[in-house]
Amino acid sequence: MPASTRAIELAHAAARAASDLKAQEIIALDVSEQLVLTDVFLIASGTNERQVGAIVDAVEEALHKLDAKPVRREGKGQGRWVLIDFGDIVVHVQHAEDRVYYALERLWKDCPLIELPADERGARDGEE
Repeated sequence: MPASTRAIELAHAAARAASDLKAQEIIALDVSEQLVLTDVFLIASGTNERQVGAIVDAVEEALHKLDAKPVRREGKGQGRWVLIDFGDIVVHVQHAEDRVYYALERLWKDCPLIELPADERGARDGEE
C-alpha cells in the first residue's frame, strides 16, 4: 500500500519549508512497503550546523500548522543529523558531509521517490 495522502501532504509541506531555507537536494521516499512505522522519509541537507538547525525549526513550524506534532526528535544539539519523527513521516536533515557519508538514499534505493515540484527540491550542489 503506497504512502497515505496525509503523509504525502506533510512531506510536501516539510519540503517546501526546508527549501525556503535553502536546504539542498531534498528528496521524499515512499518507505511504506518497507516499514510499518512510517510512510515517508524526507531527506534534506544543510551546509552547516546552524542551517541544519534552522531547517529543522522551519519544518517543525510548517507541520505544526497542519496539526502534526513530532513524536520524537534526535540530534538537534549536534546539528549534524537531525531526525524528526512525525508518525506519518520521518524527516532527516543532515549536514551535507554526513549525507554523503551515510547515503540514506542508497540504503533505501528500492523505495519509490515521491515527486516533488522544483520549488520543494531545494538548491542543488553549488547553487544558492
